[in-house]
Order: sequence, then C-alpha cells, then structure tokens
Amino acid sequence: MPKKALVIEDDSNIAQLLRMYLEKDGFEAVCAADGERGLKLFCEDEPDIVLLDLMLPGKDGWEVCREIRGKTRVPVIMVTAKGETPDKVQGLEMGADDYIAKPFDMKEVMARIHAVLRRCGGPGEISPRRRLEFDGLAIDMDAFTLAVRGKNVDTPPKELELIFQLASSPNRVYTRNQLLDEVWGFDYFGDSRTVDVHIKRLREKLEGVSPFWSLKTVWGVGYKFESSAL
Repeated sequence: MPKKALVIEDDSNIAQLLRMYLEKDGFEAVCAADGERGLKLFCEDEPDIVLLDLMLPGKDGWEVCREIRGKTRVPVIMVTAKGETPDKVQGLEMGADDYIAKPFDMKEVMARIHAVLRRCGGPGEISPRRRLEFDGLAIDMDAFTLAVRGKNVDTPPKELELIFQLASSPNRVYTRNQLLDEVWGFDYFGDSRTVDVHIKRLREKLEGVSPFWSLKTVWGVGYKFESSAL
C-alpha cells in the first residue's frame, strides 16, 4: 500500500508543491489549509506522516501538534517560516520529529521524510520493540506512557523518547551527540547540554525506584541505562 502523507499548510503554492513531490515519490497526499481541517483529515485518513506549518488560521501548528501527540506517535515534520532556534527547540520538545525552515529545498524535504519514517519504523520497515519493562518501570511508546511502580508519570515527549532510547540498549554508553541524533533526529544546532537537562528531569522521576537499574553518567563520555537484571 502507498504511504499516506498529510500536508497542513495555508499557502496553497507551497502545499501543492509538497503534494506534487510526495505523489511523485509514491505517496498518497492530501492537503488542509487550516488546523481544524487538518485534524479532521488526520482522523479520517490515518496518514503515515504529517507535514505541518505553524502559522495557520484558526488552530495554529503548535495546537495541532499537541493534539496529534495526545493521540498517536505518527511522525510530524514542522515546515515553517519560524526558523529561529527557540522555535525549533519548542517544536521538537513538543514532539515533532523534525523541523524544516522555509525557504527549503524539496530534495532535502524528501530526504528528511524518508529519514523520519525509517527512524520511526514507517511502512515497509521492521517495527522496533515498542514496550520495555524493568523492575518498577514500564516504557510504552505505543501508548506513549511512562509508568513507575504501576502509576503513569507525566513525561514530556523528548524525555520519554530519551529514556526509551537508553533503556532499549541497557549498559550501552551513548555520547550526548549520539543521543541528540537518535532522539532529536537532526543535526543539532544548539547546546548539547540539552541532554543533561533532560537526564536531570528523568532522574527526578526515576531516582530510587529500583536497585536493579539506574541512569548513570559516564564521565567524559555520556550516559547509559545501567541494568544488573539482564
């Protein structure tokens, strides 16, 4: 079956350009010119990927992304004129899988679409293990929940993706740059200490939960999910 793409973009020229390239690449593509229509098509068509503008009439792209992330882990790429670093950071922290600033090169857009689909286990890819369980800890990327001692803990998207990445390979040491590439999914343009901030927040949620695993700092290198229950 062809992959489905949803383009939510109020500039008709850009929307049709994206649609043309997507269809040329074998996608089924539909377009929406505002946030409300985009969410309606999202529920009706169940796309494999969403290309989302931020400056939309009615519900803006931030709200659309928030609602999509409340329902599913379908990949979202923000394609927008808001190209400042704080906007990019905010978009990725909200759960976007990539962020492309206008004006853009269509070859780069298509390359990023395929990269995001590979990373997220898109159609034609082998789905990765999506639920991990350890003593007192359950990470479910399909339900997008983190449970500590049987109770769900409110966890922002990037924190959840970060702990899932680390716990998927217990005792493997990741550098900060590797984590930025695997979790944030782009060539990071800012301070790699963003990883440290997320690790700190995760530790506040997970410290002391179990004697059999922990988030460890490997000084001068990076971080690992250390487990003795393997």
